[in-house]
Amino acid sequence: MALKVELKPHERIIIGESLVTNGDTRTTLLIDGEAPILREKDVLTPETADTPARRVYLAVQLMYLEKAPARFHSAYAELTQDLVRAAPSCLPFVDAINQQILTGNLYKALREARALVAHEEEILSHV
Repeated sequence: MALKVELKPHERIIIGESLVTNGDTRTTLLIDGEAPILREKDVLTPETADTPARRVYLAVQLMYLEKAPARFHSAYAELTQDLVRAAPSCLPFVDAINQQILTGNLYKALREARALVAHEEEILSHV
């Protein structure tokens, strides 16, 4: 079954290892096959990964987009250990991410990482 993705004018999307930029009009893509897909709004760059939870998200994002995700495992483990030491309330979120990584569900791990970022934002809003 194909995935239907609607793109706004000039919106970008990553499909596999390719960045696709839409033209001047709204477009619908039907994507059939196995490839990581990530909309521009969900992409973090090293420059925008400016908090501990965002750095964890970036590590998971790199695993999701990479053909050999294991190369990011040690960096991810170090980032999550530091985060949980600093903010123990993040542990359930990290556990959820870990479970998805261990089962090979990297897109779901990315969704769990989004929840971690939201939790961190909530913590920081009270400081």
